[in-house]
Amino acid sequence: MGALDSAASDAPITFYRLQACPYCERVTRLLEAYDLDYTSRFVEPLHSDRDVVKRVAGVRTVPVIVDARTGVTMAESGNIVDYLETTYGEGTAIAETVAVANGGDE
Repeated sequence: MGALDSAASDAPITFYRLQACPYCERVTRLLEAYDLDYTSRFVEPLHSDRDVVKRVAGVRTVPVIVDARTGVTMAESGNIVDYLETTYGEGTAIAETVAVANGGDE
């Protein structure tokens, strides 16, 4: 599991990010730690050119995630980290479902 190229759009999480963005890297580390499939979409570095993020989340800032599994779209790294920990962290129903689907390996 983990990051998929943008052609593999069947990943449940789409992650809008910038290269070398420390806030985006924080989210990346957690997505990887929870072994979640996600698609990275790198956005324009110039804030005013981030129309795709504006359409998806209503903001031009990154990081942004769209979780098709739960229907959540969210910005701000702190909020995203809290969401991922609550939704996919150990002991959650979704984390247990993912573990069962993966043969019990977490």
